[in-house]
Amino acid sequence: MSSEPTRVLIAEDEALIRLDLKEMLEEEGYVVVAEAGDGQTAVDRARELTPDLVILDIQMPVLDGLAAAEQIASARIAPVIVLTAFSQRELVERARDAGAMAYLVKPFSKNDLVPAIEVARARFTEIAALDGEVRTLEERLETRKVVEQAKGRLMADQGMTEAEAFRWIQRNAMNERTSMKVLAERILRPEATPPGGATP
Repeated sequence: MSSEPTRVLIAEDEALIRLDLKEMLEEEGYVVVAEAGDGQTAVDRARELTPDLVILDIQMPVLDGLAAAEQIASARIAPVIVLTAFSQRELVERARDAGAMAYLVKPFSKNDLVPAIEVARARFTEIAALDGEVRTLEERLETRKVVEQAKGRLMADQGMTEAEAFRWIQRNAMNERTSMKVLAERILRPEATPPGGATP
């Protein structure tokens, strides 16, 4: 892990919540590089500053958080966390479809915020690594699906965490000079016994 502080852009149209969020982040050692009160400004600032993380409220003027998340995620600028006042299933699914890596239901505490940031950043890193291997969108989705399943198998069989399982697949694919998809497919074969020495 680099010792550089994580640079965060926050977009929330309610000034008080934005201030609270900024304080929480700064107390935890994150650096807030920009604030926005609407989705369009958030997208513009994200393109300009390329932060390490973007936190967006779902309900904002001009451009809502889901539309902004979609633009930021599809341009692979940074991982996105969405904030919502509603724990509605449908909104959460829409946020995920828009490319959000994690979400938080308001009101949230620092104890909710930090794990969500770690999850979002880890997932974003994984997706960037996988996307580096493949060309088309169809291949990307297929690769992600297979790697997800292989991670699940390693987690179940070897007791690895999700991050350890991904690193194991990534490292072994590099060592064998093969793609993560090919290695993942091998792990998923019924007769495959993930190596006994499968240490994370």
